[in-house]
Amino acid sequence: MTSTPLGLQGAYLLGERATHDELRSRLLDVAVNLLQSEGPDSLTMRRIAAEAGCTTTVIYTMFGNREGLAEALYLEGFERFRRFLEAVPQRRNPLEYLTALGPAYRQACLTEPGYYSLMFERAIPGFEPSERARTLARAALNILDRVIADCISAGHLTPTQPRKIADALWAAAQGAISLERAGHLRDDRTYEAVTLATICCYLVDKDSLPSAPGR
Repeated sequence: MTSTPLGLQGAYLLGERATHDELRSRLLDVAVNLLQSEGPDSLTMRRIAAEAGCTTTVIYTMFGNREGLAEALYLEGFERFRRFLEAVPQRRNPLEYLTALGPAYRQACLTEPGYYSLMFERAIPGFEPSERARTLARAALNILDRVIADCISAGHLTPTQPRKIADALWAAAQGAISLERAGHLRDDRTYEAVTLATICCYLVDKDSLPSAPGR
């Protein structure tokens, strides 16, 4: 007997993986759209299967159970946020790069409302992400830590743990976005003010903060 050529086997496995990833993405899209439009009670395996055009067996095989599906949605949300941030063009000046990441994070939150509600507003009652999921979720935002570390190395920010500054900036951003989503803020001006003010708290030279992007 002759074995399957490695090239053909590799091509087959790649095609199989692409099909799996495409189906997984479609199931997550269906689930998050149901969550946003009809609420958490709509997230049944039977309803998702009907909307996606597959069997419930496929969903159980892929996610395990409803809790597994919720955790997959949670992680997918953070992955999408990571892609928003990674898409911001890098700047020669790390402080300019840091201020440019702020609008991108706000855009991610407003562009993905279904994922945002699951990630930050407990849209699925009783769902608690595992410690592994929380670790992976925070790692998806590590670009902030890296850019802040570059700012510290360049002498722009006070020497401290980058995560400390990143968490303060994240908290400021989340507060403004929550108010904006609730209809209390009409535009991005408060978001811009609180995020820049947070960065300013750690600046070595208070006059070195760049103008906000687009202003």
